[in-house]
Amino acid sequence: MTAMNEQSAPEFRFSRMESLLRGHRLRRLTVDGVDAVFVRDPVLVRRILVSDSKNYGKGELFRKARNLSRVGMLSEDEAMHRHYRRLAHPFLRSAKVDEYVPTMREIVRDVVCAWRSGEVVDVQAEMCRITCTISVSTLIPGLAPGTTAALSERLSALAWEMIRKPLYGRPAARAARPGASRRLSHARKEFRDLLASCIADLPNRPEGTGGYLAALLTDRDDEGKPLLTPEQVCEEAVMTMTAATVTTASVMSWALYVLSRNPVAEERLLKDLMRSGSSAQEHDAPGYTLRFLMEILRLYPPVWISCRKALADVTLGDHALPAGTNVVFSSYLLHRDPECYTDPHRFDPDRWISLNPGRVDASYIPFGIGSKGCVGEMFAWQELQVILDGVTREWKLATEPGNQIRTAPETTLHPRRLLMVPQPR
Repeated sequence: MTAMNEQSAPEFRFSRMESLLRGHRLRRLTVDGVDAVFVRDPVLVRRILVSDSKNYGKGELFRKARNLSRVGMLSEDEAMHRHYRRLAHPFLRSAKVDEYVPTMREIVRDVVCAWRSGEVVDVQAEMCRITCTISVSTLIPGLAPGTTAALSERLSALAWEMIRKPLYGRPAARAARPGASRRLSHARKEFRDLLASCIADLPNRPEGTGGYLAALLTDRDDEGKPLLTPEQVCEEAVMTMTAATVTTASVMSWALYVLSRNPVAEERLLKDLMRSGSSAQEHDAPGYTLRFLMEILRLYPPVWISCRKALADVTLGDHALPAGTNVVFSSYLLHRDPECYTDPHRFDPDRWISLNPGRVDASYIPFGIGSKGCVGEMFAWQELQVILDGVTREWKLATEPGNQIRTAPETTLHPRRLLMVPQPR
């Protein structure tokens, strides 16, 4: 077996992976100490995620994300997973998301209007503030303004620590040591404690308030018994809200950085936003705003690596894989496959005028596909467009001179450090 032990590297090296996988549809590798079959073929990845998904469960690398919840959508029980996807759907469907837009716009405006011309802004921290406030305000409506603000602030602190959490190699090993992740543990406890008090107060609030949180708390089995304890409701809500915010904050950070480096794209985007006629839902005929965001998600997918485990003996391509085999694939590598994308490392939103991704393969999966795809995809598309609109109408951003932006493949794929200077439009 060919081995690639990333424990000896400071971070996951995409160039190393591209070199090892070149010319291989599948290859046996060791990724961070886990023996796995790495799949580079987008047709085979789609088979894993869609047509043969019943034969694959959550893999060993996935388990590193299970520190937030062991129930609900992260449950090992597939029936429970599907149940809680359905429970979340009414709060994330397109019609409901449209109702959130005025709230999203107000939140973005409040944050960006506090910036000062010429003063350095930590863009990732600010994107965490925006996405976390949106998440709390839309999914847990009816709270007192002070409680919403406090929850948002604590969720933002947790999201920022989660974004930077190393998942692979020596940094991950160090972070796993007892007491090593004190800031992450503290941030999680601070948010969770306040969220738990909100959950305890839900029965005392007027009927019809509480949104997603209330739906979790009032979920019952056929005999009328609660399916989740208040403790489990809290765990599920922490997982859902953290996952929703860290990914969007990372994508928006990349979007603003790329925009600052590409004046032609910036001009075209502003013109498209001024027309206000494009929609993040119209995938058949995407306007420039949507094409821009699609290209950001192609080059910088926040969930950049995934793992599944064969639940039974399976055949993948020409390879027979025994039950228990870990199967790994990377959306980062799939999105930069030269067989699927011309000049794949080049930023080119206009490639999406003719491309129609995901119909027959997994060459474009920023939100995943199939039964395990992101349940909040429509929410995310709308949120990304609203934030992009709110920031770019108000400010022109530039990186600090000499500030080299590096890619950090950690919990999400994010800029290592992104400090930018705003100037008014």
